Amino acid sequence: MTAPLTPDSVQQHQAAGAKHGPLGFAVITFSDTRTEATDTSGQAIRELIAAAGHHVARYALVKDDPEQISREVQAALDDSTVAVVVTNGGTGIALRDNAYETINKLLDKRLDGFGELFRMLSYEQVGAAAMLSRAVGGIARGKVVFALPGSTKAVRLGMEALIVPQASHLYYELHKHENS
Repeated sequence: MTAPLTPDSVQQHQAAGAKHGPLGFAVITFSDTRTEATDTSGQAIRELIAAAGHHVARYALVKDDPEQISREVQAALDDSTVAVVVTNGGTGIALRDNAYETINKLLDKRLDGFGELFRMLSYEQVGAAAMLSRAVGGIARGKVVFALPGSTKAVRLGMEALIVPQASHLYYELHKHENS
């Protein structure tokens, strides 16, 4: 049995993760209406990644179509410069919202706590409408994957409160036994 995490042990794990240096991120926007010029959510994600000292290894904007979503996420997972994949859009409940089902099929392990925490934080901002979000996180082929809603406000919330603070720690936990 492992010892329970204390605030000090969490800080130690996060510090160990930071030793890996900057991580490469893939940023993928799913939208039937946005262009690169109007993709404010994708731009916000890229800015927050850079501000945290990481780098954007790839960026794409594709239609909210299962085949295009799968193809682009698979390409990001194949990219050796990518450690973390962050998508936005397609997580709602409309008929054209396909990201959740498509990405969920690609995950080897789900990080259920990500979606739960995201919805909890969203509830503080938007009330019961937070239940419409199907934000999801998980692990796919040794990489960390997060699917956020398309709203720029939601993207900032997920990135600032959850993804950026934990990205290095997650990467460390995922790969800590590879070099032992």
